[in-house]
Amino acid sequence: MAVIKTIELVGVSSESWRDAANQALDEASRTIRGITGMEVLSTSCNVAGGAISEYLTQVRISFRIER
Repeated sequence: MAVIKTIELVGVSSESWRDAANQALDEASRTIRGITGMEVLSTSCNVAGGAISEYLTQVRISFRIER
């Protein structure tokens, strides 16, 4: 039987929401083994000077607990 743990992260990118999600996954992959999935919870952005300056993607990352 497996136990799955989830964490929520917000990735940030100056390029796109997809890149922001990839940034969150890349960072999580540095310290977490066994990632099995990722759910996009929300997207938003920061605006400066009337234009989008940063894309933010909130994700939930799932991984198996190792015994």
